[in-house]
Order: sequence, then structure tokens, then C-alpha cells
Amino acid sequence: MANEQNPLLFLSELQDFIEKRHEEMPEGSYTTSLFKDGINRMAQKVGEEALELVIEATNGTNERLVYEGSDMLYHLIVLLTSKGLRIEELASELMERHNPGWKKH
Repeated sequence: MANEQNPLLFLSELQDFIEKRHEEMPEGSYTTSLFKDGINRMAQKVGEEALELVIEATNGTNERLVYEGSDMLYHLIVLLTSKGLRIEELASELMERHNPGWKKH
């Protein structure tokens, strides 16, 4: 599963794995527990991890910043999966915003 050529491509692979967890809901999986806890809990986890990211950015180390950012990104992908969305949709939005003619909605 690990894409050693381009770590950014791993985000798609990770979401594929998370989608499989969502379909199969194996017992004992942390990801399964998030899906079972519902959208409010998943959104709360994204917020908690974002706050931890901010704390590390202002008062922590770069190593901890990367760690907490990874946690936030993982929980965001779980949340997106629960809503039937893909991380690629966020990348497409950012690409669109990069166009010179982009206007904020």
C-alpha cells in the first residue's frame, strides 16, 4: 500500500483503506469506532487535532507539528469518507483557487 515514490499519492491510498474500513466495519479498529460514533464525533476529532496542531505551531517543535498535522489530516479524511467525499476533491478545490481568474464563492 505504501507509495514510496510520492507521499502525496499515499493520501489517496489511505482514503481507499479508510473507505474499506467504512464498508467492512471490522471490530477493534479505531477507524471503525469513529464511524460508529457518528459525524459529530468525527468533526469534533478534526477540531481537537486542529487545536493541537495550532498549539504545536506556536509553542512546540516541528516534529510535534508534523505529528499533530498528520493526526488532523487522518481525521479529516475519515470525516470526508463519512460524507462520501474524497481528499482529491479538496486538492481540486485548491487547484481551482490557484487559477488567476478564481473568485471566492
